[in-house]
This record gives sequence, structure tokens and C-alpha cells, in this order.
Amino acid sequence: MTDSFDPKKLPKHVAVIMDGNGRWAKERGLPRVEGHRRGVQSVREIVTSCGELGIPYLTLYAFSVENWRRPKTEVSTLMKLLARFLKEEEPELNRKNVRLQAIGRLTDLPIEVQEQLHETISSTSKNTGLTLILALSYSGRVEIVEAMQSIIREVKLGHLDTAQIDEKVFSHHLYTRYYPDPDLLIRTSGEMRLSNFLLWQLSYTEIYITGTLWPDFRKPHLIEAIRDYQTRQRRYGGV
Repeated sequence: MTDSFDPKKLPKHVAVIMDGNGRWAKERGLPRVEGHRRGVQSVREIVTSCGELGIPYLTLYAFSVENWRRPKTEVSTLMKLLARFLKEEEPELNRKNVRLQAIGRLTDLPIEVQEQLHETISSTSKNTGLTLILALSYSGRVEIVEAMQSIIREVKLGHLDTAQIDEKVFSHHLYTRYYPDPDLLIRTSGEMRLSNFLLWQLSYTEIYITGTLWPDFRKPHLIEAIRDYQTRQRRYGGV
């Protein structure tokens, strides 16, 4: 399936807006939670596939700040699924040499989820394969505002001169300062918007939209997205 890949043109960082769980469930007359449960299977397969392909970074938009406005029962179920995923997948992440990281307002998460998240991050910290980054209670706008607040504090403390503030300095204050910007953004379910995701980091990212709902997204869909990415000419504003 990967014979047509150019290994030199594989994206170093793939980001995914995992959309369509609710629609998937509704189309089948099932509760929304069943779509989320099925979506976990897609996460497992895509994490495994990225590791097998040799992609260094994968960021999954798992839960946004705006998602807290959903019905309490759905949010509670999502948090339980997240905690269970983190606990049950920890041995498999280690077996596959996957390092887990997370970005967002992590202190917004329930205490039990925070504890399990920190445990899994710590357990996988020495792994050297794929870095899996979960965006949790994440907002691109909040991230930018918090970066500005951090810069202002440094200026007030005399640790930074305003003349030194440039794109590199600003990027160093983002949640993603330890990771390269995404090369490829995949959005499932056919929606044509960024949904407040990595607004700074996606400036020159190639975007791939698929009508496939996230619970149905599997390795062949990922490979098709990467094949499409490899046809792009990335000029970064140049000729």
C-alpha cells in the first residue's frame, strides 16, 4: 500500500480534527456515545499506522474548550472514555515505542483524568518512536492569548526586551513549542473549517478534507491523505 510513497516527502507532523462521531451514531440510530466509542478504535489504528510509516509526530484534536458546553452526560462519558483509553493503552503505547504528550488547558480536566494523563505521559516519556500529542480542553485563541500573557510577564520582569519579540520568540511561548508545526492537517466528516485548532501553527500546513466520518477512518484513508499531500508543491509564499 505504501509502494508509491516517497520516504523523503512523508510529513513529519500530521494533525487530525477527528470529526463525525455524533453523525456516525445518528446515522445508525445509536446514542452519540457509541460514535465516541467507535472513534477510539480509529485512534488506535491511526496511532499504529503513523508509527509503522515512520511519521514522527501525530496531534489529535480530542476535546476543545468549546466542547465543555455539550450536555453534561456526554461530557462525563467522554472524560470516562479518555481516562479508560489512557489507562488501557499505556502498555500498548510502550510496546509500540509511542511517547504521549498533551497540550491545552489540562487543569480543566477532572482530577482523575489529569492523574491518569500524567501517569501515562510519565510511563511513555522515554519512548523514541512516534510522539502522540492529544489536544485536550484546547483552544487556538486561548493558546495565543496565553502566549501573549507569558511574553508580557517576561517583559515586565526584565527577562525579555520588546525589540526581541519575533515569530520565533512567540512560538516558544505556545503549547507546541517543543514540536514542529504540522505539515499535514486532516479533517474528517467533510467540514471546511479549522474549529479553533492550532491557528498559529497551521499557517503553511497542507489541508486535506475527507467526507469519511472519524469512526470509519482507517489506515487506507490515512495513506490516501498522505499520497495527496505528496502531490502538493509547498512554496511557503515563495515561487
